[in-house]
Amino acid sequence: MNEDELREVFLAEAQEQQDQLNQFFIALEQNQDDKKVMESIFRITHTLKANAAGLGFKDLAALAHALEDIFSAIKKDEVEMDDSLFNDLFRANDVMAAMLLHIQQPDQPKPKFRGIKTKLEVFLRNLRKKEEETPEIASPDTITIFNPPTTQPEETKATTKVEKSTEATSATEKTTKKTPKQEILAEETAVVTAEEELEDITNKITFSDSIHIPIKKLDALLNLVGELIIEKDRVVNVGLTAQQAKRNDYIRLQRITSELQYAVMDIRLIQIGILFSKFHRIVRDVASAEGKQVNLVLEGSEIEIDRNILQIISDSLVHLVRNAISHGIGTEDERINMKKPARGTITLHAESIKEEVRIIVEDNGRGLDLARIRQKVIEKKLLTQSEVMALSDEAVTEYIFEPGFSSVDTVTDISGRGVGMDVVKRAVDSVGGKIQVETTPLVGTKIILTLPSSMAVKGALLFDLNQTTYAIPLSYTNAVTSITKRQVKKVNKGLVTNFLDKSISVVFLKDLFSIENLEQLGVEDTLHRTFDTIAEEDRLDIVVVNYNHREVGFVVDKLYQQKEIVEKSLGVLLKQAHFISGATILGDGEVCLVLDAPSLMNTLFKNYKLQRN
Repeated sequence: MNEDELREVFLAEAQEQQDQLNQFFIALEQNQDDKKVMESIFRITHTLKANAAGLGFKDLAALAHALEDIFSAIKKDEVEMDDSLFNDLFRANDVMAAMLLHIQQPDQPKPKFRGIKTKLEVFLRNLRKKEEETPEIASPDTITIFNPPTTQPEETKATTKVEKSTEATSATEKTTKKTPKQEILAEETAVVTAEEELEDITNKITFSDSIHIPIKKLDALLNLVGELIIEKDRVVNVGLTAQQAKRNDYIRLQRITSELQYAVMDIRLIQIGILFSKFHRIVRDVASAEGKQVNLVLEGSEIEIDRNILQIISDSLVHLVRNAISHGIGTEDERINMKKPARGTITLHAESIKEEVRIIVEDNGRGLDLARIRQKVIEKKLLTQSEVMALSDEAVTEYIFEPGFSSVDTVTDISGRGVGMDVVKRAVDSVGGKIQVETTPLVGTKIILTLPSSMAVKGALLFDLNQTTYAIPLSYTNAVTSITKRQVKKVNKGLVTNFLDKSISVVFLKDLFSIENLEQLGVEDTLHRTFDTIAEEDRLDIVVVNYNHREVGFVVDKLYQQKEIVEKSLGVLLKQAHFISGATILGDGEVCLVLDAPSLMNTLFKNYKLQRN
């Protein structure tokens, strides 16, 4: 392998090792007598140190070496582990994650690491000082202690002496004998520097660019490619006529290409446990910050989902879990008063249903305060009091996803800033998913994400508008119907019709696409223009779109068939285009725009306020 390939392999392994360290640290914190976990951590830090040094990443190797020495002492029962030590271990691992990100993306800020490294070294130095009163000369496996200046504030450069081996080589440093005052200053400086450095590090879930693929999946793909080449050559050589093309020859070709398509999609799938496993650390940190006791339960970790979808919704799941701990799980006293166990439980559950994956974030806390949410909706003037009181409990919960909405008055580092839940909604919408909230007072809350298992191919309904073909994802399409103009009535500024024994709003897409800016939606009769020009007996083709438990019938010129499409983004130049999420290419080579159903519905219900019609 060349240098770039070695670098990619190293990063893939190192990111996996950094994730494992988080899990092992948590396991050791819960059971400090687990020798197997200690051995695993020591082995990972040793391997990480050697691999990093071998590729020239000396800073990463130095920090891994400091962790390796700590666990060498832990294995020998020389260290009494406490909360302070575990906090430092987690912080060191966070710094390593930032260092790996910088290696992968050099444009990212280079993280500072000397503070936390020195703090670990000072800890180990003090430990060894108890065993040896006056260590004069550093042994080959002794790490060098940072020696801060006593008169100049400028940061002193420090490097770590890493043992020479077949695995790694590093620079040699000089050790300096310190006075007691210097030793105290070194320790205080390490603590302050470590805290300052961590302020610049943002914890963010990341995924490796490499995925593990079972050999049987590659074998199946290779077999299909072989069949496709044979079938292509046979069809070309035979030179089938148009009439012959209707026979089984092209049916076989279609079958092979379809199987090939799904085989490639299958390779992109990864187990959702890759994401779930990262939440042990998140739950531990948030619960500690909130002063609460929380268990994490993982279910369905073996369920597979498209890696890109997992990457997009990862931050959303972090928001949901943090909010569940902050808002849902009460303190020990609160839970005892509710006759609940002192330790709360967060459950991450995944299940596969047909071509969708459902992820459920559940807490056994106090449930959503629906009365408080109703009050906040009124305070923010999203609805009038009479409108709020007419809403069902299910409809009220939807308002927690409004931008800037928060039902708490106290702002903390975890919650209350009015950000997060709207981000979750946008992320789920962006992959064509749905989000649902179920809550029971004093029992708990479930937030259910229904996501497509793959983004490679999606079902869509094709239709014609202004002699142009458009597509709308089937995930937002409830039904199609055809009615006459007589069945549509004007109500205030909008149009309504009866569909399945209930009234729904009707919008002519032609009118919506003809406006120059969103402000025109407030102009009288903006969405009546086409309606006023057609005859009473004219038939209207309608696509009934459902989003956020709201339905709208969009009138189109002509309905076509359902079709599986591969949607591509519009690119940077058209990123701000309203109502369009992407484009696809049809079989005849025509470019077909894909409607952004969430954007359409949000615009109508917020700007035009269809719910008041």
